[in-house]
Amino acid sequence: MQHNLRLAECRISVIVPCYNYAEFVGDALRSVLSQDHPSFELIVVDDGSTDDSAAVIQRVIDNARDSSKALRTVFVRQANQGVSAALNAGLAVAQGEFIASFDADDVMVAGRLRLQADYLAAHPEVGCVGGIAQRIDDQGALLPKKAKNRQVKRYDFAQVLANCIVVGGNLAMYRREAIDRVGGYDSSIKVQDFQITHKIAYAGYFIDVLPDIVTLYRKHAGGLSRNYEAEYRYSMQVIEAYKDHPSFESGKARLLIKILGPAAILNKRLAWSLLTQVPVRQWNRQYFKRVRHFFFKWQRAKSRHDVSC
Repeated sequence: MQHNLRLAECRISVIVPCYNYAEFVGDALRSVLSQDHPSFELIVVDDGSTDDSAAVIQRVIDNARDSSKALRTVFVRQANQGVSAALNAGLAVAQGEFIASFDADDVMVAGRLRLQADYLAAHPEVGCVGGIAQRIDDQGALLPKKAKNRQVKRYDFAQVLANCIVVGGNLAMYRREAIDRVGGYDSSIKVQDFQITHKIAYAGYFIDVLPDIVTLYRKHAGGLSRNYEAEYRYSMQVIEAYKDHPSFESGKARLLIKILGPAAILNKRLAWSLLTQVPVRQWNRQYFKRVRHFFFKWQRAKSRHDVSC
């Protein structure tokens, strides 16, 4: 009876999807299980990992049973279907009023759940609240960070779309009501954080970003962000749903300029295509920076080729 009562009072569900992150998932889960909020649960979804992730997950859960404040831990295992499907699997068993997604290769800052849950409770008009990430290397050491004076930033849908805003899945806490209202994640779209930010904002909720560091973001060679071409395809699929909105042209331009960064170095053909798709009225400082980068890198590569010939 007491166990059921505690589940009924569960305020936060933390969902951690994992695919082949045995090296890092232990640190991620321990950082969640050590949170001080009195009413949260942890749901881990192993998305068909082929390494030792499942064993690491189970070991961490077992070791924390007596020390963690978590009301319960749930371990779901499924065949590989992608991160959006894994998050939907976690939602299917989640009990919380608020949903915190988290990446299996990052570290949650102490007090993060309390901070974001208190904010959502005080701001019912907000469907998603984010925060700031501090980068760490693959060994967990802090990487340099520029000091900035920050305030809470608020975005409505027009601003989210126009500025190509995304609250990273490792930074976000969502109102469960908002996620249910938009039908959860589209499992065919692999950029889960980009799609859910836009869907929640489109449903009429505000997206707020706190000035607080809530996550230590691990910078390593295996990070998903390296796959910029897939990110481009899926992100375009997301914003195409809003092509009739007045902010669509600006949002598409911001997305093209963003992908130009890695494409200018790694895929000149794609980079040129992106450059030519940005309308003149959407050119900005970042666009010209990308243009200079594109031609500088191209000329330097060409010079090396000419010398070698």
